[in-house]
Amino acid sequence: MIMKTEKRKSVEDYLCSFPEKQRDLLNQLRMLIKKTMPQMEEKLSWGAPTYVLEGRYCLQFAGNQKHLGFYTSPATIRQFQTDLKPYKTNEKNTLQLRWDQPLPEDLLIKMIQFRAEEVRRESLK
Repeated sequence: MIMKTEKRKSVEDYLCSFPEKQRDLLNQLRMLIKKTMPQMEEKLSWGAPTYVLEGRYCLQFAGNQKHLGFYTSPATIRQFQTDLKPYKTNEKNTLQLRWDQPLPEDLLIKMIQFRAEEVRRESLK
């Protein structure tokens, strides 16, 4: 997979830098996040689509050579560890989704909602 390397200025620029198959999966995840939590602010940060809730980092995703990375929080990964067994994860915050498999939408929706609630609780502290 070859991705364009010029400086990206928007999420749209980011998505357009991928081949069609990968772009479709990235856009599917983007729309799922927006539908699940429309109040999140979308921006390009750290070179990838990033979602902010109440001024705090919430979620991020990025296309990599072999997978789509979905970045949440350690607590989110722990909360869904049983459901995440079929996927590659790390304890820090990462779920790796293969390009050749459909998105686990129901699981992702639960993870997005859990992470948003976690951010809201942190905001109250």
